[in-house]
Amino acid sequence: MAFIDKNRATAGFTLIELMIVISILGILAAVAMPAYDDYIKRARRAQASQLLLEIANRQEMYLLDSRAYTDSFTTLQFTSSDWDCTTVATTCSNSYYNVTVTVVTASAGVPPAYTITATPIASQVSDGVLTYDSLGVSTHVVGT
Repeated sequence: MAFIDKNRATAGFTLIELMIVISILGILAAVAMPAYDDYIKRARRAQASQLLLEIANRQEMYLLDSRAYTDSFTTLQFTSSDWDCTTVATTCSNSYYNVTVTVVTASAGVPPAYTITATPIASQVSDGVLTYDSLGVSTHVVGT
């Protein structure tokens, strides 16, 4: 016959202890997830800003050769492998931004100019529109 020792502590966790641990993990996750999402959004915005500067750099090189700017990514020799975007003649798109170039041609007394716009899509929509122009002015407009 087996004897049960009532003074011996039982091994394991109680249901209350388990629920406390799960509650603490839930609170930590509730705090960490928005911060992580914000970090990811800022990283994607930084990548889009780099893309705008790369396009501006290529525009300036093109200006030296042809004395004009272009709105064609093909003319700027931008390929799909550049910056992980799908390039169609006048648009470069990835999962988070659509990038377009608007060109103003030179006329009497008005020099040529361009504006590059990165419009957020999908999960980046709340981030706002990024622009960069031929004068070197960069803007980030959140909300409309």
